[in-house]
Amino acid sequence: KSKSHKADIILYIDRKMPLEDIADSKNLDMEELLDEIETIVFSGTKLNLDYYLEQTLDEDVIDDIYTYFHDEAESDSLEIAMEELGSDYDEFEVRLVRLKFMCEVAN
Repeated sequence: KSKSHKADIILYIDRKMPLEDIADSKNLDMEELLDEIETIVFSGTKLNLDYYLEQTLDEDVIDDIYTYFHDEAESDSLEIAMEELGSDYDEFEVRLVRLKFMCEVAN
């Protein structure tokens, strides 16, 4: 099941498809889709999600969260990030920018 998801998700992201559309096409909610994308990225595949981040998130939000992961974070822990960043950011934003960071820097 998730193997076919994986290949499709990588392909759709390469084609710069909105994540909402990818989720719909796979009958996933956004939470489940992010889980899938995180699995892909954490296993070493780089994805370029910039197209989606730029359409969806404020540039300052991206910069702030990215800077946190780049300069301050001691791990890629989402829980710690949410505590450190505070309530200005929702989990969806933090997870997306963490993925960007993982793809650009950590892998």
